[in-house]
Amino acid sequence: MKEENVSSSVGTATPSNDPNPPSTAEDNLQRHWRGVVKRRSFLKSIGLAGATVTAGALMGKQLNAVTTQSSRRLSKGDIQLLRFAAAVELIEADLWQQYNELGGVQGGNLAYIAALSNLDGDMPQYIADNTDDELSHAAFLNAYLISKGADPVDLDHFRRLPSSQATGAKDVGRLTNLLSLNVDLSWYTRYRSGQNPDFGASFKGPFTLPTLPGIPVNNTDTPPDTTIPAASAQCPGTAFTGAAARMQAIANNAGFHFAFIEQGGASLYPSLAFKAKDPEVLRILVSIGGVEIDHFGLWHDKGGNAVSQPLAGVTDPATGFTFPDLNALHNELDQTNLILPEPTDFISKDLPQCSVIRPTTTRNGGAVATIKAFTDDLLFLNQGDDFFTLVNQLAVAADSVPGGF
Repeated sequence: MKEENVSSSVGTATPSNDPNPPSTAEDNLQRHWRGVVKRRSFLKSIGLAGATVTAGALMGKQLNAVTTQSSRRLSKGDIQLLRFAAAVELIEADLWQQYNELGGVQGGNLAYIAALSNLDGDMPQYIADNTDDELSHAAFLNAYLISKGADPVDLDHFRRLPSSQATGAKDVGRLTNLLSLNVDLSWYTRYRSGQNPDFGASFKGPFTLPTLPGIPVNNTDTPPDTTIPAASAQCPGTAFTGAAARMQAIANNAGFHFAFIEQGGASLYPSLAFKAKDPEVLRILVSIGGVEIDHFGLWHDKGGNAVSQPLAGVTDPATGFTFPDLNALHNELDQTNLILPEPTDFISKDLPQCSVIRPTTTRNGGAVATIKAFTDDLLFLNQGDDFFTLVNQLAVAADSVPGGF
């Protein structure tokens, strides 16, 4: 766990045992900027830095480079696979943009950035980079579909969900809801277990998170001048109170939500790739899927810092939920630094166990399973029937492509 932290303090005194003089929010912001590397230039390169990027804007910028259509047409099945992948990337880009507006390196909510930095001092940079990755995936997939004479996916007319009203958030329509999440933690136990859901195993998380936001909802719930202490042996999570505890609980929930979202992509892309017929489509799905796995490994590690010392013990004042110290349980299924997949049954139980991504069957990790998991997460809370009709049609089409498992 990185120890760097950006404390948000406005008009508050430094604790008496701290040798550093009192600092202002501006001082903290400048210190934060010096402590992270510059955000990658994807948004700037397409002329959309600082904007909320819609599918239409992305396609408009990217398709200037698509001047000719490839003579090799794709099969209907390959198009269905890529169209579902494009839809998922647009959905993920939308949720990551919300996290980035508030908590990325250019984020506008210092208290939220400080709380995220208690999970790892590089969290703002990681959030910004993950956002850029999802935007690039969505732009590429739609541009590639058009280059092959296929219809792209445009979800812009479903941007009807409300934004956060907290400092830093843009007041624009969203595809996804982050204001009230039901984060499933079964993946945490699954990857520490020697069992595989593709062979019928089922899992419960190490604990059950209450319904919590992933981002600050408004300035009443989490005032923008809230001081977020840097978690340490001298200031453990159990010492967090009031608005600071509320903001830290939201950041902790976000840390687990990041891993939940990306472990879904880690399973989805292999399940799609198994069905690809065109070698180039297979290359696309495997290559993007590898980045989703990379994301999951990163967030798996950071989420565990919310339930280990010194941060463990934060109690959310709104729900009364306390983030436990999982390492105190002395159980390998809970231990926070065991983030690499344990060997498990794979292909056949007659073969030696193997460390793999799981699930990867269509039933457990495919397109329909992905939309169901997002829905259960409350990511689509208050979306309309027309939205569910479209995304489920895309999911069923992708899962119905012959091949795979």
